[in-house]
Amino acid sequence: MDDFRIPLGRWGEQVLSWMLDVFGGLFGLLRTIMLEANDALIWLLSTPPWWAIALAFAALAWWVRTWKLAVGTLLGFLLIFGMNQWDNAMATLSLVVVATLIAVIISVPLGILAASSRTFSTLIRPVLDFLQTMPPMVYLIPALAIFRVGVVPGMVATILFALAPGVRFTELGIRRVDHEVVEAGEAFGASRWRILRQIQLPLALPTIMAGINQVIMLALSMVVIAGMVGAGGLGGDVVAALNRLDLALGFEAGVSVVILAIFLDRLTSFAGKARTT
Repeated sequence: MDDFRIPLGRWGEQVLSWMLDVFGGLFGLLRTIMLEANDALIWLLSTPPWWAIALAFAALAWWVRTWKLAVGTLLGFLLIFGMNQWDNAMATLSLVVVATLIAVIISVPLGILAASSRTFSTLIRPVLDFLQTMPPMVYLIPALAIFRVGVVPGMVATILFALAPGVRFTELGIRRVDHEVVEAGEAFGASRWRILRQIQLPLALPTIMAGINQVIMLALSMVVIAGMVGAGGLGGDVVAALNRLDLALGFEAGVSVVILAIFLDRLTSFAGKARTT
């Protein structure tokens, strides 16, 4: 019995090796797409003067909600620039935005399927539980093996870690739509697609936006871990501060992450509420 051991890790290694042999071209294509998307967004955020981007974010905050949020946004980004963390903050913001968009593109359709099928919901629930409870750094091991060092492994780990809330909240929002409203649409001869598009999704949008908000927050929580595999940005500074015990650099990078988190949190939460008014 002392020699008995289930070689689960070896089996996982063999599966990963098989995936690299069979889907190596696809993984290379995905890596290129994610890199190009991230580089394009970094260029968009870094090419104009910093004050123009800060004013654009403030205007967006004012348009979504209130002038108070716009002033807070402007002051927050002014502080980021003053700490000489602007380029790193824009790199981190780009990673979070790209990872969030991919996570939402995957999670919302899965949530719709889960809401429409009890069987699919039952099957996907343990997968979501696994994704949420697995230590985030474990995702980096296969991500590094597949996509190599750089921003893409950090992005892939971020997507996997942040995926579950988008699925759960989408399913919850659609299931909470009043059945009488759906039955009224069916009584008028509306198709299932039209009911979903014109009744269920609009009524479920506040809950879906809450899920997207959680996806963004989880993505930001992965910034430091992404920095460990060469993603750069604020996570790279935090990792460097840990290695050198540089309290000042770590504090400045941490404050910059908090400012981005508050800005994105307020923006998405207010956007969800605005849709209901």
